[in-house]
Amino acid sequence: MNTKKGNSGFTASFKSMDTEELLDIYTNRPIGYVWARLFEKMGIHPNVVTILSIILGISAGVMFYYPDMTHTLIGILLLMWANHYDSADGQLARMTGKKTLWGRMLDGFAGDLWFVSIYAAICLRLMPHPIPFLPGTEWGIYIWLLGAVAGLICHKRQCMLADYYRNIHLYFLKGKAGSELDNFKQQREAFRALPWKGNFWWKAFLFFYGNYTRKQENATPNFQRFYALVRKNYGDDIPQYLRDEFRTASRPLMKYTNILTFNTRAIVLYISMLVGQPWLYFVFESTVLMILYAYMRHRHESMCARFYHKYAAQ
Repeated sequence: MNTKKGNSGFTASFKSMDTEELLDIYTNRPIGYVWARLFEKMGIHPNVVTILSIILGISAGVMFYYPDMTHTLIGILLLMWANHYDSADGQLARMTGKKTLWGRMLDGFAGDLWFVSIYAAICLRLMPHPIPFLPGTEWGIYIWLLGAVAGLICHKRQCMLADYYRNIHLYFLKGKAGSELDNFKQQREAFRALPWKGNFWWKAFLFFYGNYTRKQENATPNFQRFYALVRKNYGDDIPQYLRDEFRTASRPLMKYTNILTFNTRAIVLYISMLVGQPWLYFVFESTVLMILYAYMRHRHESMCARFYHKYAAQ
């Protein structure tokens, strides 16, 4: 009886089974759930857990600066720990009902801080070392350029769109209450309605988060057209047959959103650190993951175009 109740609570802490990947279901989520239950008993707010994950993630980056195996292993363990807390904060928020826009933005900001620390550590570490296959030529500024391309262009776009596609899927699966599908217009209205006095940091968050949602919308023109049609015809009361049809088409793409978020890139990062060639991680992000990003975007946009033409003709 207690086991069934425990399993039910664990499953309920997921966003959805459609959007979870196997590694999370069998490792990260169970470990995160144990932490979430502990934090719940201690009365700790999910945002505090997020801040702890930031500290752990930045500490992992510091460890990756050092080339020896001891620091590398400590860095890997710290980043795993940070990821478990990242899982726990969302699970805790869903378990306790303490889900806030501030918490969601802080959660996204946490991952950015982890990887800024990691990228900086890798660049600082490799600067005085020779570039592989180019003896006599040090990395110097070139590793910073490679890191900037990997992080600011590739990583940022990949995670931004993967997050958006997940929330689109959750919107059609669970409706507005079960998704975090925000839009630029909504965020700008909230930003303009709030006075600067006494709200500086919150207003600043709203501004940058609004820009984030605008980039998501600009990257998905076919979905925006289909979404506008759905909103015009049905509002948030989307017919079940349409929700099921979209979910069936969207679900195969969720595996790509999972690859482009954390686990796959973390595994490649760990391997590149363990073999003493951290630059390989930057190359992987800039090539393999960008090809996958382009393919995922093409598939999703083509799918949305088909749905638009089908329902616009009705």
